[in-house]
Amino acid sequence: MNDDLQSLISNTQYPLLEQLSTARGVAGQEGAVRAILREAVSPHVASVEVDHLGNLIARKPATGGNGSNPLRVMLAAHMDEVGGLVQKVNDDGTLKFRAVGGIDARLLPGKRLLIGPKSVPGVVLEKPVHLGKSNGAPDIDDLIIDTGGANGISPGDMLTFESSYGEVGRLLKGKSFDDRVGCFILAELLKREYPCEVVGVFTVQEEIGLRGAKVAAYSVAPDVAFALEGTIADDLPKDEDVSSTTELGKGPAISVMDRSAYADRRLVELLTLTAQEHAIPYQIKQPGVGGTDVGTIHLAREGIPSVAVAVPCRYIHAPAALMHPADVLHTIELMAKALQRLPSVWEQSNQ
Repeated sequence: MNDDLQSLISNTQYPLLEQLSTARGVAGQEGAVRAILREAVSPHVASVEVDHLGNLIARKPATGGNGSNPLRVMLAAHMDEVGGLVQKVNDDGTLKFRAVGGIDARLLPGKRLLIGPKSVPGVVLEKPVHLGKSNGAPDIDDLIIDTGGANGISPGDMLTFESSYGEVGRLLKGKSFDDRVGCFILAELLKREYPCEVVGVFTVQEEIGLRGAKVAAYSVAPDVAFALEGTIADDLPKDEDVSSTTELGKGPAISVMDRSAYADRRLVELLTLTAQEHAIPYQIKQPGVGGTDVGTIHLAREGIPSVAVAVPCRYIHAPAALMHPADVLHTIELMAKALQRLPSVWEQSNQ
């Protein structure tokens, strides 16, 4: 790891990451996140565009005299977060709502939300225990939001968790690290130069079906692709002796297989060998868990070799996730080193 990254491990104040974490943007309403990222990456790339679905696409040409047809690499990170939408405004001013993305309803009672474009505060309520279900596990349909009678809320308005960014001991705390940490990493990677053409795609609607990545992969037509993610870290003590999906502080998690795709083994080998050569810690994500934009990217056109690399995060899809700052920095370093090596390695693997 270079000295600059090493020194940053003890400096956990990342203004861009904080901006991204606190920005509000459920699937289909990513505009605030997109505006932050467009401003952040524009000085470092040749062009920036927004496609019809809302993906932000930043193009960075290859450097170093690689001819007229350099390897094209797509780096994807999704802008959207889990949340909800208002379904109905009741006569008493309370709100019925539905989830957008995967949210465990057990998390919601008593949680504070921000509602609509004006960020109206509200609190999720459920029936009292003596009137609720005997097993104590609510359904979304059993819950309402109390806004204290606030006006100006309409069906279709966005709901997001109210949460602050900060530190918990040695860890970073924030909303929507899945996948604002991936967006942060991609923005940092676009500041550097590479011997391959890099197309950074900040995708939309990942949480409701990997939709943005599907159309972006078709239009970008990359030779290879990487998805940059924030993924599950379930590394706290358990009653059963089962392996953690990932663990905090042990480096980026490389996926070999999840519910959406098998990773290209050549790219897995590139990442693991690069990590070993540069003494960058890494871990293999437990196979079969979760899904990423790779699920649709690898199926685009004639097929695109792809792999996901993720920062472990405790409590994703909840109001406050936790992650280790060193994992963020090690992911940036691993990806930067791997992209430097990729063209020569890829040429050899295809001979």
